Amino acid sequence: MPRLFTGLEVPYDVQTALSLKRGGLSGARWIDPENYHITLRFIGDVDNHVADEVSYELDRLSFSESFRLKLSHLGTFGGDKPRALYAGVENNEALQRLQASHERVLRRVGLESDARKFVPHVSLARLRGTPAIEVADFIHHAGHFAPLEFTVRRFVLFSSRNSVGGGPYLVEQSYSLMAA
Repeated sequence: MPRLFTGLEVPYDVQTALSLKRGGLSGARWIDPENYHITLRFIGDVDNHVADEVSYELDRLSFSESFRLKLSHLGTFGGDKPRALYAGVENNEALQRLQASHERVLRRVGLESDARKFVPHVSLARLRGTPAIEVADFIHHAGHFAPLEFTVRRFVLFSSRNSVGGGPYLVEQSYSLMAA
């Protein structure tokens, strides 16, 4: 039974720049740069029939414009008990439309809506027991970086094994976005 999600790949040069942020944070389990991505929609564990339906419907998706993305800041999930450090994506209308189209396609396949608000990001580290003040200090000192931009020319259907997180992720199918 595959565990699936849709997402965007992060180019090698951006992976390299983000990987320079690694280190100096207690309780951090750093994600390998080759596993950096932006999740569009987590699908979860599905049987092969549903996986085939998802792939078919994504292939028929009418969204077809390439667009630019900008990673502009560091942030965390978890509030007073931070559980993840990420590089945040600057607000982007094309990305929001692409994500919404994935949500519609997956509901059409019969999957439940994702109750979580879409917060586009690249996860850099999973945190365990890291004090919020230490994370805030880390972001203050390491968080200032020149925005990292890249063009999104495709989205992918990823699979992952049931693990604690951080990969490895495999590209099961890719879907091209034409130039705008």
